[in-house]
Amino acid sequence: MLMPKKTKYRKRMKGRMKGHETRGTKLEFGTYGLIACDPAWITSRQIEAARRAMTREIKRGGNVWIKIFPDKPITAKPAETRMGKGKGNPEYWVAVVKPGRVLFELEYSDRNVAVNALKLAAQKLPIKVKIIEKGENDEVARNA
Repeated sequence: MLMPKKTKYRKRMKGRMKGHETRGTKLEFGTYGLIACDPAWITSRQIEAARRAMTREIKRGGNVWIKIFPDKPITAKPAETRMGKGKGNPEYWVAVVKPGRVLFELEYSDRNVAVNALKLAAQKLPIKVKIIEKGENDEVARNA
């Protein structure tokens, strides 16, 4: 699973997911992509599950690019622990995703297989996403 090799601080504050994404909103590498419609924390397990679903569907034929990285540690206190005594230990890693962010890009020759692979990946994610396609002039968005 994805996680940073090294971070400056072990624990991070919760933060807010206001507004829309300004960077990473266009397709750069592939012909098809998944764009987030809702703000969310996407865990490294969910990213890996979506990646596996896509690569299985395209039978390792095309290319898959993961455009998000889980770099935020989420802490949790052990079960049945009383309040106080500080913040818990890091348990898992998440990527903070805002609406408009491209999550995955896919390059594959057959359009039907590529769209189906992205639909399978969308089922593994906790948010609503759109499947987008790179056109000749502009990108066309379709609901997943």
